[in-house]
Amino acid sequence: MTDTQTIPQTPETPVATPATPATDTRAPRTGGRGRTPERGRGRERSRAPRERSEFDQATLDVRRVARVMAGGRRFSFSVTVVIGDKKGRVGVGLGKGADTALAIDKAVRDAKRNLITVPRTKTGSIRHNIEAIEGPSVIVIKPSPGRGLVAGSAMRTVLEYAGVTDVIGKILSRTKNKLSISRATIMALQSLRG
Repeated sequence: MTDTQTIPQTPETPVATPATPATDTRAPRTGGRGRTPERGRGRERSRAPRERSEFDQATLDVRRVARVMAGGRRFSFSVTVVIGDKKGRVGVGLGKGADTALAIDKAVRDAKRNLITVPRTKTGSIRHNIEAIEGPSVIVIKPSPGRGLVAGSAMRTVLEYAGVTDVIGKILSRTKNKLSISRATIMALQSLRG
């Protein structure tokens, strides 16, 4: 008789197989207005960088204005902007819009339409005394060699963006309205003889 030995069998370790995901039979979920989750929120726009303008700009005044309608008041914004290249060209513009960004864009377009060229001396000053009256504003600008730009309020900003130096500017009226002061300054600079 032969002895047969039985060899104990070790349990085989099961090989891990990747689980197959359960298939979803529902329609893909949309995130409102027909957007699928893969697309995300809106389209990725590659916007070209905005080119640098030849003019510098400064906002002189922002006012909230209202007009009375049948259902109540409607508010909008009125913005006064001065633009210039600091080399002799300057302009003042007024724009109105529902928000300040829209009003500033309109004011810059208006200022570009109303650009003037200022005749300056070699030192950047003006040749003679000038004065102007625009609405309630009365201003005087005098050349003053070596003094720099001495002026205040909106007049200083307009002269600075025009590139005018070595002058003394004086506002003779009591008005604080920056729009009328800046327009009076533009009128005075227009009256310069080249």
